[in-house]
Amino acid sequence: MKLHSFDEWSPLREIVLGSASGYREQARDLSFHLFFYDNLVHDNPKTHRGYYPRLATGDEPADEEKSTVSIKKRYVDELHEDVEGMAEALESLGVRVRRPIDIYEGATQFSTLAWSAAALPPLNVRDNTLILGNEIVETPPMMRSRYFETQLLKPLFMEYFEHGARWTVMPRPWMTDHSFDLSYAEQAGGMEFVPTVNDSPYDVGIEMLFDAAQCLRFGRDLLVNIATENHLLAVEWLERHLEGRYTIHRMHRLTDSHIDSVVLPLRPGTLLIRSRQFLDYLPVALQKWDVIEAPEPKVQNFPQYDEDDVILTSPFIDLNVLSIDEHTVMINDSCPELGRVLEQHGFDVVPVRHRHRRLFGGGLHCFTLDTVRDGGLEDYFS
Repeated sequence: MKLHSFDEWSPLREIVLGSASGYREQARDLSFHLFFYDNLVHDNPKTHRGYYPRLATGDEPADEEKSTVSIKKRYVDELHEDVEGMAEALESLGVRVRRPIDIYEGATQFSTLAWSAAALPPLNVRDNTLILGNEIVETPPMMRSRYFETQLLKPLFMEYFEHGARWTVMPRPWMTDHSFDLSYAEQAGGMEFVPTVNDSPYDVGIEMLFDAAQCLRFGRDLLVNIATENHLLAVEWLERHLEGRYTIHRMHRLTDSHIDSVVLPLRPGTLLIRSRQFLDYLPVALQKWDVIEAPEPKVQNFPQYDEDDVILTSPFIDLNVLSIDEHTVMINDSCPELGRVLEQHGFDVVPVRHRHRRLFGGGLHCFTLDTVRDGGLEDYFS
């Protein structure tokens, strides 16, 4: 099919679903710590500075024991089962499911001139690719371990390109320690949890670091969250690149990075939101939409983990749903309260199993990249 996806809710025809194959560990470097800052500080009992050391630079010996977080095999096995179950559920709804290249054993370690990291598989495929109509935009990653992740989607991107899609790659960052804006952690008063920032011969100052999951698509309008100077630079690039085609609405610190566990549009005129307190951050046009407030997460909705298991997401991760069309929403079956609320508002609910979303940093919206939907370049804000 031709690439065609302008919004988050119109009838879904084709989607990329991430792969859990090869997931063994998380790199524990400065980029990891800053990206998951809120959750590392507040949701993990063993959080302290030494628990999240930075990776070695080119002139330091790497300490492999301390530079990664191993993930227990049973969690990875269950993750793989759940992702494959999502694929079956999507296909049963008539959606064509596409998959990235798996990351293979023995190929997970990589180095650039400035740093080394353990690569992650292409699981949260929403994060590093923004689909705008018939254009693929690869965004500059915020985590070093994800630097080459979109390479694993290249066969799919090439296919869409051959069918007429535009394909753009935003400027790739060096990602040295001095590339990162530390102001969020500084203002939160938690700099004692941030690893030491070291100099590098490749320092160029603050760079564009930005995930596509900081954007929500409303036809011709984009809602974009900005929390750091890294994000701001990237949004300025997007505004220049998209001038005359899209209108970007800037939101400042709605969240620390990703937006889709705080607010999601389910159809024109209806928003799913974590709390009404976030409405003030939104454009005036969206403040007039109907609001469905997500139910408070319950402890029993989540697996209980060991102290050495690292929690990466907010308890509100189950707000991260996937709209199949304007009337049908795929949700996590571990959150029946949300399902009942959506049904009360006239939605058909498709529950799927996703147990370890807090360990692997993403929900159903994060794990998917919708590449073909029926909607067009409409104006939903007037």
